[in-house]
Amino acid sequence: MTNFIAACVQHNATENIETNLPIVKDLIHLALDQKADFIALPECVSLMEPNQDYLIQKAPEEREHPFLELYENEAKKSKIWLLGGTLAIKSKNNLGHNKIFNRLYLFNPLGKIVAKYDKIHMFDVNLGNGLVYSESETYEAGNRAVVANIPWGKLGLSICYDIRFPNLYRDLAHAGANILCAPAAFTKVTGEAHWHILQRARAIETGSFIISPALCGSHSGGKETYGHSLIIDPWGKILADGGEGPGVISAKIDMNKVNEVRAKIPSLQHDRTFTLETV
Repeated sequence: MTNFIAACVQHNATENIETNLPIVKDLIHLALDQKADFIALPECVSLMEPNQDYLIQKAPEEREHPFLELYENEAKKSKIWLLGGTLAIKSKNNLGHNKIFNRLYLFNPLGKIVAKYDKIHMFDVNLGNGLVYSESETYEAGNRAVVANIPWGKLGLSICYDIRFPNLYRDLAHAGANILCAPAAFTKVTGEAHWHILQRARAIETGSFIISPALCGSHSGGKETYGHSLIIDPWGKILADGGEGPGVISAKIDMNKVNEVRAKIPSLQHDRTFTLETV
């Protein structure tokens, strides 16, 4: 199979898991109405809680998270591949510590989890005007890059701030990934400046499709996320843009485009080792 329809869910998450769940379920159904074979959801899709202590308190253990049941049921019922937006998760590894995981899940059409990815790069920044983010105080960083087999190719997983680290995507592409996903809750400030450029750059550098769903709108605590979920082809062309509000975007993906672009510019074959000299 070389063609499929990919969809991104764009969501304005609240600080309440139970409030977000039916909204996200409706958005998944809207994506199904667009005949999507593969549906991706954004970072922090189930919970956008700006208070670190409250976020850690609200994060369920994996086996108890209601969004995993939602993903399982929707994938199995509709026979789709579903990249569940990231969930704040307590796990056996960190129950004794004051941190949680920011974890991404891939479900197959049987409703089974076939891949997990924990965000590697922590968003620890000071953007000015009181906009300070310190994810490493809340989240345990991951240490594994993940490439998963799906019917149309190989899917490289990443999350939000990861997009600023091109070596990760180069490694994913060298491991066979020809579709890259970066679900995000990009801030409005950084999104306006960098979101489209970074997403297109990762597509162009690797000759891969990019499927990046995003949070949007205003959230509690004065936080704002940029939206503009994107589907981009390997030449860097934007196939769909989610704009500023909640909803769903979709696009037809022709995987033959990957081979076409990589044949024109085979940069993945041109990597060379070198030494670095400072003078």
